[in-house]
Amino acid sequence: MSAILVFLAVVFVFLLLIVFWMIGMYNRLVQLRNQVDQMWANIDVLLKRRFDLIPNLVETVKGYMKHERETLEAVTRARAAVAQAGTPEQRMQAEGMLGAALGRLLAVAEAYPDLKANQNFLQLQGELTNTENQIASARSRYNQAVQIYNTSIQMFPANLMAGMFGFQPRPYFEVAGEEERQAPRVQF
Repeated sequence: MSAILVFLAVVFVFLLLIVFWMIGMYNRLVQLRNQVDQMWANIDVLLKRRFDLIPNLVETVKGYMKHERETLEAVTRARAAVAQAGTPEQRMQAEGMLGAALGRLLAVAEAYPDLKANQNFLQLQGELTNTENQIASARSRYNQAVQIYNTSIQMFPANLMAGMFGFQPRPYFEVAGEEERQAPRVQF
């Protein structure tokens, strides 16, 4: 009888350890998922800042760039696409288009010496450059958090827990298209 009690006690302790291990694994996956969400929220704040700077930049540039209507319209269209994006994936793609359009706008602005000397333009360009640098840094941290999270939910035995509780892989914030990978051309 005592051997059976010892056996049951060992089995109970073993099951209890498994339950605690599963709770710990679940909590770790939740922590990683929340970290990815927080990193995306940080990027979202910076993207909103850039989004808000763009109309001021476009208005400042409009007065100088009478012949560059296509570039200004591309920035406006890309900004509208960002506003309409629903999911993080759509937002990432729209932000890529906006970044490329802004790059073209700033490259074209180089051909206008009066614009380059305009204090308002210089201030907006500085703020935009600072924001772009912050976005790049936040994007890198986000992608690192996504890599850790995605790896965690794909590795055995955590993948079993992730599957049971619906943990899904998160997308990386990548360069959307070939045009975004290349530096804008400055033509005088």
